[in-house]
Amino acid sequence: MEIQMIQKGHILWDKTISFAQSCSWKAGPYLADRMKVNSFKDWERVIVAVENEAIVGYCTLSERDELSEDYDYSPFIGFVFVDERHRGKRISEKMIQQTLSYAKSIGYRTVYIMSGEHGLYEKYSFEKIGDFHTIYGTTDQLFHIEL
Repeated sequence: MEIQMIQKGHILWDKTISFAQSCSWKAGPYLADRMKVNSFKDWERVIVAVENEAIVGYCTLSERDELSEDYDYSPFIGFVFVDERHRGKRISEKMIQQTLSYAKSIGYRTVYIMSGEHGLYEKYSFEKIGDFHTIYGTTDQLFHIEL
């Protein structure tokens, strides 16, 4: 298992777009569309988990996520997904740890994540701030972690 931090032009960029486009999660095609037009800032990254040359998971580090711009929280880990056949191998944890390390290396001291999952991110030492309305009209939990 290898974790790669990628940007447009990386050898895994197009392969990740294809994986996200066809994954079982409804947000996958949205990430694929963002990658196709490269709507990422220079410091933002797509993080991919690779096993035997196949993409098996991804997440992102970006300035914004599904939280309204009314709130001044940034940066966010988003789009955390691991293919069902590869779950239970701590792949999400490995991607998140790599992402947190990168965020710290570029000067961030706090990282946020929005999620509807209960009990998942707490085991990675994230602390819940509260429930917030998303830009999609839903409510998710906002978590943070100090680096």
